[in-house]
Amino acid sequence: MTAPAALLHALGEPRRMAILRLVRDREYPSGEIAARFPDVTGPAISQHLRVLREAGLVEERRSGTRRLYRARPEGLAELRALLRDFWDEGLAQLKDAAEDQQRRKGSGRGRQ
Repeated sequence: MTAPAALLHALGEPRRMAILRLVRDREYPSGEIAARFPDVTGPAISQHLRVLREAGLVEERRSGTRRLYRARPEGLAELRALLRDFWDEGLAQLKDAAEDQQRRKGSGRGRQ
């Protein structure tokens, strides 16, 4: 299992998010990925791919001299679980705050 910090770091850069979206449904060679980002150097795209790979979000396959990248379903599942935990925790906190506020409103009415 990938550390939550590695997943969040990998997604902290907008271009890495865009790369992950690109390779989510099919495999792309690194050159084609780089061509989708003409404002970024090839080495910078390679660095982004390395961060995504080390976070377990993409896998690399070599075919001759080509490097092909595709999203790892297991990595995406870990990311989904991490975000679900944050979401569930946030909803629970929101529910508690709303209930607390409702209790305070209710107890204030009895004093009037």
